[in-house]
Amino acid sequence: MLDQAKLLELLTEVRNGQVAPSEAVSRIRWSPFENLEGVASIDHHRRLRCGYPEVVFGQGKTADQILSILEVQIQHGDASLVTRVSPEVGQVLANHFPRGQYNVLGRTFRIPPVEDPGPKLGRVVVVTAGTSDLPVAEEARVTAESWNCDVQLISDVGVAGIHRLLSRLHRFENADAIVAVAGMEGALPSVLGGLTDCPVIAVPTTIGYGAHLHGLAPLLTMLNSCASNVVVVNIDSGFNGGHVAGLIARRAGLARQHGETAKSSPKQPAEGVMDTEVFEGFGP
Repeated sequence: MLDQAKLLELLTEVRNGQVAPSEAVSRIRWSPFENLEGVASIDHHRRLRCGYPEVVFGQGKTADQILSILEVQIQHGDASLVTRVSPEVGQVLANHFPRGQYNVLGRTFRIPPVEDPGPKLGRVVVVTAGTSDLPVAEEARVTAESWNCDVQLISDVGVAGIHRLLSRLHRFENADAIVAVAGMEGALPSVLGGLTDCPVIAVPTTIGYGAHLHGLAPLLTMLNSCASNVVVVNIDSGFNGGHVAGLIARRAGLARQHGETAKSSPKQPAEGVMDTEVFEGFGP
């Protein structure tokens, strides 16, 4: 695994003469991706560029193909997440990787990192309009948790019984991002958007009857939302909803962490120099 911390460590070792420059070049040169002939080209620099390791889309892949990919990721120290895992493949993965966590409902398989990821960095709430939307919501929940976010799941609070949602509004107060999963007419994200002060990632689902058009109706409803904090991902795309929410929440969590650190150990400006951070936000 080559993330920012590992790269900085390697460059420091080169500077201190502990690692030869040629060896460092070799390590960096071969780490961007690894070609498994006939199976996949595994992107080992995904974490370095994007903050998260590559995720495996399991649909259409055999158990052997997924096993090969996960083995390489583990060798490089990466945590692993596989989405759209069938029950048959999920059982094979669970037998092969005892540390892995197979979520039957969400169709995910996750191998947590060996190292402690540290305190949770952000707060995500995943909410569904109905119980039938739970498979997509579980995919979103597992994804956001994989990005080291504190995630709450609230289910079956659709607009047909809006009092159920209103009675739980206190659970949204500290959220950095909300993932709203809904089928049928897809009204839930708009309602949440008008009641909360954080981004709402709307995920339409294929749950509904004929004129629902396999998720097209709620997709169009969500795209036409008049709530200005609602954005939309693809139909049944719980992974994308959870991923975007995780990105937002992680940034918010890091900002809070930085702010708490700054408060506990405030900088002392040099004599005669104004501390510009005090005036942050007052400039043009």
